[in-house]
Amino acid sequence: MFTVNAYAAPSATEPLVKTTIERRDVGPKDVLIDIKYAGICHSDIHTVRGEWGPATYPLTVGHEIVGFVSEVGSEVTLHQVGDRVGVGCMVNSCRECENCLAGFENYCLKGNTGTYGAVDVDGSITQGGYSTHIVVVEDFVLKVPESIPFEAAAPLLCAGVTTYSPLAHWNAGPGKKVAVVGMGGLGHMAVKIAHAMGAEVTVLSQTLSKQEDCLRLCADHYYATSDEATFTDLANSFDLIINTVSALIDINAYLSLLRLHGTLVSVGAPPEPLGVQAFTLFNNRRSFAGSSVGSIAETQEMLDFCAEHGIAPETELVSADYINEAYERVLKSDVRYRFVIDTATLV
Repeated sequence: MFTVNAYAAPSATEPLVKTTIERRDVGPKDVLIDIKYAGICHSDIHTVRGEWGPATYPLTVGHEIVGFVSEVGSEVTLHQVGDRVGVGCMVNSCRECENCLAGFENYCLKGNTGTYGAVDVDGSITQGGYSTHIVVVEDFVLKVPESIPFEAAAPLLCAGVTTYSPLAHWNAGPGKKVAVVGMGGLGHMAVKIAHAMGAEVTVLSQTLSKQEDCLRLCADHYYATSDEATFTDLANSFDLIINTVSALIDINAYLSLLRLHGTLVSVGAPPEPLGVQAFTLFNNRRSFAGSSVGSIAETQEMLDFCAEHGIAPETELVSADYINEAYERVLKSDVRYRFVIDTATLV
């Protein structure tokens, strides 16, 4: 084991503090990554505040990670020292179940190993990317294309693939009308990716405050959901709706916006249950689905897609001592559109 600098939550009710955490020694199949940037995801806040269930403290979160390979194990073949790499929401899986063998480690039937707050291969609790270094088995390390700005690349490892995966699975593309609910870290990536896929993109946000941004980011239409006329005017309109909101919304109102055979996919995860009325689904043979991040193959596909189409998140770079203030701003939707921590400030 070796010690690295990090920021961690001491409990569910205390601010994050600068500390040190232990990393396992590099094994034969492991890669040591010198972390350069780590994104702040709303999931980090839900987790450290115990909103998704009990957590083991102290806990270092962060599952949007990019950096350089600084050491490889003796049996590593996929990565070399000096490579630009990334780590997303998982660092391992059982590799044996039906889903893993099909290439969907994110849906591992035994539960994949999360980048933080999960039981690692050595029995310790995984600690995330708000740190200077991380050790990850090579199969769960992604290659970050050179054309993606490194300081903006980290959010692609969660926000990027979380929206890319359902858009690709439900065939967003030319001739399809796609709506994105919420214009935050996930939502702005959904807009960029859906547009690049060729879909007609509409943003549904609470107010008109981000309309100019949305149109700049290539949305075709923008509506305020606080205006009741929106749900009347857009009834039966969309083939696919991506709900990125991590708060409780009237999901049935949004389901009513689907046209025949349309699907609403939730990728945001509010702590409260979403109540779906059966008759809302019966009309137009609508579907309500969920999607969780993406497989390793999907994540690499997304990174390559973003490189090809010149897509990168809109980010605000912050120092580590700003994390707690950044959390409060995320909760107020006061960020456009993803905070990224410069981990050099942890040294």
